[in-house]
Amino acid sequence: MATNKAAFLALTGIAAVTLVFAAGSVDPNNPTGSHGLIVIDKIGRHVRFFDPSTYQEISNLDVGVAPHDVAISPDHKFAYIPIYGDGVYGKNPHPGHTIAIIDLTTRQLAGTIDVSPYQAPHGIQIDAAGKIYVTCDLSRKLLVIDPKTRSIEAAIDTEGTGHWIAVLPDASKAYVAAKNDRLFVAVIDLKKRSIIARIPAPNGIQGITASPDGKHVVANDLTEPKLLIINTATDMAEVSLPLQDNTKASYKPRFSPDGSKLLVCNLTEASVNVIDTADPHGKQHVISVGKDPMGFAFAPDGKTVLVANHGDGTVSVVDLSQNRVVSSFTGGSGVESLAYY
Repeated sequence: MATNKAAFLALTGIAAVTLVFAAGSVDPNNPTGSHGLIVIDKIGRHVRFFDPSTYQEISNLDVGVAPHDVAISPDHKFAYIPIYGDGVYGKNPHPGHTIAIIDLTTRQLAGTIDVSPYQAPHGIQIDAAGKIYVTCDLSRKLLVIDPKTRSIEAAIDTEGTGHWIAVLPDASKAYVAAKNDRLFVAVIDLKKRSIIARIPAPNGIQGITASPDGKHVVANDLTEPKLLIINTATDMAEVSLPLQDNTKASYKPRFSPDGSKLLVCNLTEASVNVIDTADPHGKQHVISVGKDPMGFAFAPDGKTVLVANHGDGTVSVVDLSQNRVVSSFTGGSGVESLAYY
């Protein structure tokens, strides 16, 4: 399989940074598949299952207040969903302390993982061996969890109120964004289980994601419409990439599984920017989607991406070959995350 090469050039003119994305790289945190589609209806407090071809709802179940993120086991047998609590970042009066385990074959609750005494589990990632990594923002910890024993192996200090997390595909390091509580991205060595670097982020960070080959991490600036591109070899932010036609800060980035595209959703502007990683300084396609877009799921055909719209409960179906929304369907009351499996 050919290697897809792309370059992000530093806007300052001082340096050039080359990103190389290996086509076909397997990232357990960017799953796809044709067996099913799981939708996390945060506002509706439900996990919903849809036919991945027709987008018809098959079943649903109540998992508590309030599910936010989702990780799919590498064998696609289970989904792990943090139960965050009834609030939002910075104002969560009744924080949760569990992770729901969903059997994807039966589409039923298979159990829970109690992360007490830690509170407010939010961003979740998984590695190729099935180990779970979840941020507990109120507790300022990154938990390492064995889902087989449903036990916490380690609780790593993040210093800030870590909200979102990006684990490299080889599970060597994790990058934790603390929004504006601490103005840096904490880099955690997952073998040493400690912070090894703090990457300055003067405006704070919102969403964060790793490239399929693990060579770069992309983070959304919290206050300006731009992205920070972090080189994972040096753990330095080497590029500041503006988001075209955006006047407000964006929310969350996600690479396509083959690394050929980088998508960025803008919650306040109800749009998605599509960046061709082979020409990142070229024209970005800006697509209008539903209200308050928050998450992505890539179909196995590589041409279709679903966008979760938290503000109106819809899911926008985007054809990436045409860079436009071709349809939409109701995913619940307010959808934050979703995934094919």
